[in-house]
Amino acid sequence: MIYLRLIWSYLKIGFFGFGGGYAMLALIENEIVTPGWITEQMFTDIVAISQMTPGPIGINSATYIGYVAPGVSSPALQSPLFGILGSIVCTLVVVLPSFVLVRYAGHYIARHRESPVIKGIFKGLRPVVVGLIASAALLLMNGANFGTDTADIAISAALCAGALACALFTRIHPILLIILAGISGYFIF
Repeated sequence: MIYLRLIWSYLKIGFFGFGGGYAMLALIENEIVTPGWITEQMFTDIVAISQMTPGPIGINSATYIGYVAPGVSSPALQSPLFGILGSIVCTLVVVLPSFVLVRYAGHYIARHRESPVIKGIFKGLRPVVVGLIASAALLLMNGANFGTDTADIAISAALCAGALACALFTRIHPILLIILAGISGYFIF
């Protein structure tokens, strides 16, 4: 049944998604796109929408994928009620591991914060989180985001570089950058 498969996938994502939403993207893509619940294009769209909407990327994407996956897996489950049930299940399951770890391990970690073992664990996790975030960047550098034509890739790279330069060297608000990028994309593509 699709709901049990979603629960299992999001438990894995929740338990091993250290470093936040961007670090989870590679796990989400592997667990959700590979079984065919959504396409790669839908995945990149979900990431873009999850970044623009309030809330963490992992939770926003879980809510949307939980809504879509039942209908994609079986035509009998295309009712909005099955989608809402999937959204609720995925959203709760993806936060459950964090809740349990914070609830029970947080007290232990706070009490033994100066322990060499705890310090060693966190020192070991830092480079892994950086690697997972870098893999998310590479994961999103695909044809769905940048196009497959050489001209599309060049235009997309120029828009990306321009947005990065504006974000780093000007005081333009990020929401305005998103709006300007959307308008530019509409007229260019």
